[in-house]
Amino acid sequence: MPEHPAHIAPRGPRRIAHVLIDSPLPQLDRLFDYSLPAELVEEAVPGVRVKVPLRSAGRVIQGFVVGVGEETDDERTLSEIDTVISAAEVLPDRLYALARAVADRAAGSANDVLRLAIPRRMVRAEKAWLAREAAPTIEVDAGAASRALATLAEYPDLDETLAGAGRVALDARPGVAGSIPAWAELLAAAAVLTISRGESAVIAVPDHRDLARLEAALADIAPEGAVLRLDAELPAQQRYANYLRTLDDAPAIVIGNRSAVYAPVTRLGMLALWDDGDSLFDEPLAPYVHARDAALVRQKLEGGALVFCGHSRSADVQRLVEIGFLTEPAPARRVTPKVILGAPQDTPATGRIPSAAFRSAREVIEHGPVLVQVARPGYAPTLVCGECRAPARCQHCGGPLFAPARGATPTCAWCARDARGWQCAHCEATTVRLASSGSERTADELGRAFAGVKIIVADGAHPVETVGPEPALVIATRGAEPIAEGGYRAVLLLDGDRMLQAPDLRIGESCLRWWSNAAALAAPGAPVHLVAVTGPVARALATWSQPAYARGELVERAPLKMPPAVRIARIEGDAPQVDEALVKLGADAPRLAPDAVIGPVPAPEVSGRKRARALVRFEYGLGSVVSASLRASVVAAAVSSRARRTRGPAEPGRSRPPANTLSVRLDVADPEL
Repeated sequence: MPEHPAHIAPRGPRRIAHVLIDSPLPQLDRLFDYSLPAELVEEAVPGVRVKVPLRSAGRVIQGFVVGVGEETDDERTLSEIDTVISAAEVLPDRLYALARAVADRAAGSANDVLRLAIPRRMVRAEKAWLAREAAPTIEVDAGAASRALATLAEYPDLDETLAGAGRVALDARPGVAGSIPAWAELLAAAAVLTISRGESAVIAVPDHRDLARLEAALADIAPEGAVLRLDAELPAQQRYANYLRTLDDAPAIVIGNRSAVYAPVTRLGMLALWDDGDSLFDEPLAPYVHARDAALVRQKLEGGALVFCGHSRSADVQRLVEIGFLTEPAPARRVTPKVILGAPQDTPATGRIPSAAFRSAREVIEHGPVLVQVARPGYAPTLVCGECRAPARCQHCGGPLFAPARGATPTCAWCARDARGWQCAHCEATTVRLASSGSERTADELGRAFAGVKIIVADGAHPVETVGPEPALVIATRGAEPIAEGGYRAVLLLDGDRMLQAPDLRIGESCLRWWSNAAALAAPGAPVHLVAVTGPVARALATWSQPAYARGELVERAPLKMPPAVRIARIEGDAPQVDEALVKLGADAPRLAPDAVIGPVPAPEVSGRKRARALVRFEYGLGSVVSASLRASVVAAAVSSRARRTRGPAEPGRSRPPANTLSVRLDVADPEL
């Protein structure tokens, strides 16, 4: 408990504040009690930012007041709160409870979750919000509500299910209306009906393209002032202003990326995720909680409807369906794209496009745009030796060589040096050849085959959001496909065999998601050609049976004890710390299976210290026990490390021992030692 030796607490009951200190140290992830000076009793209310002294650090640090109360122990000495930074109550009880629950599930710190949830403070936006006269009034137009009901009518009883706080896995209808995809119209309609009941809706999508499409769908039916964006691309002032607006009593529709699942709206009526299998929902910052898992925790705490929507289905969502946690509303009329599987031995008509797919594109190109999906951007992402086919490597740094354009000098992808006078290290040959085609090389090849047709390249370096209905050949990397007004007249899915060769546990699931999202952009009846791919993934796309594929994935992973059939934690740190954590885990969770622990195995050394890494597989029912035990080990290692650093080196000139490096990550999707 923080103490201040110069301050002696007054006798009798006194007001105190429970403060969450803003610190990355795991041992400080708890509430500290501070005495409230008389002049701050009215200001230091739950939710406000404050500055407090931290004796162990010898400085003043920021934090949040989580609660207030009275201290009756006359002998207890407490430090006083130094300053109330602002009167804005930016941390409501519901958000702290969510952050605490999410952190506990992931063996992390509540502070780390709050850093994702609460944008950086902007004084001007905060002053404007504090000076507002009243929360805005949100009223849904009767016509907009009727249109929303008509959209949801394609799923019988879906509106009643959502109004009753149901949990659903929705298979979105493929198709495009104008320049808005059908999935965006569906989620926008559900959100508008939610706020018409006086409740708020939160919708999280993977990236800015999906966000723009959802925002366009909401613009037609949502009332003015109801839609709030929360994403990193907004200016800091606007993002913080939108966050403050979510704290008002008026209902709102919050849309954003993965951190939007924490938006602290009042009366949460619906929480939805679009395309939860997208890797952009993986949080790269501690405690590394996937947006899907955060949504599950929030729905348990706050209630409201929970919606996972997509053209394909992740194995994680399918597991929730299998155990009865989610229901599967079936559409009144099943709509599927016209998928054509190309035989691997089909003779190419040009480049990598088989003759059947080429003829199909040639027949429809004069009626509208044709989409060609490729695996990689650039001209030629990979070069190999022209004689022995060994990968061509830079002679300076060993990086891979690539061709930036047709006929250009090969360039290193790492150091950017031109590979003039290159010689193969294996056979001493001096020529290279193209081993793969990127979006630009494919555009070059098809531009010659489709003379006179407009060529559009859409990838990370050439972002394109929409294309018109006029004839065009659109070459796009996976995930970067623009929306074509009225849909594409044909879709060609190339490089499928190469995509499936990626060393990833979930590569089949990912490929099915990429191809399904591209196929969904086709116009009604337009052919979708999957080139040179066979097997379960191809059959699932052709029959538009993505849930069945996810079900098969679950069946295959269960006996192997691979996620999501089980949860997996990864522990890494100094070898003695990892050993101690595993011993403690065995004592705290005796119900763990005998083969639960994989490892430890050596990990790369840090500052000359031996490190280790281990995996722990455990059932979902043991989650709270495992996370609590691993979190306790992280805290113990941090305290021990701080003690070593405080003692310092015995010899002058030596640096202090490095800080604790024991880390824990739960729910590892693709385990790798």
